[in-house]
Amino acid sequence: MRIQDHPILELKKGPRVKFTFNGQEVYGYEGESILAALHDAGVYVLSHSQKMHRPRGLFCAIGHCSSCSMRVNGVPNVRVCVE
Repeated sequence: MRIQDHPILELKKGPRVKFTFNGQEVYGYEGESILAALHDAGVYVLSHSQKMHRPRGLFCAIGHCSSCSMRVNGVPNVRVCVE
């Protein structure tokens, strides 16, 4: 589910884009974060913790906690909430 209207922010949708996440085709819009597109597609678990193997997902959504760090196009540690 995406926010369609916001009382303060102006939300502009760019062109629709497609990418692959774990073999699943996901659609998003140019200019929105990778995490926004994944969340809209129902993907809430981004990875699992190394020691306890617990699911990791959206936490701060501003790029500070590194909970959303993923490998994107071969580049490690991309914060998908802000990229």
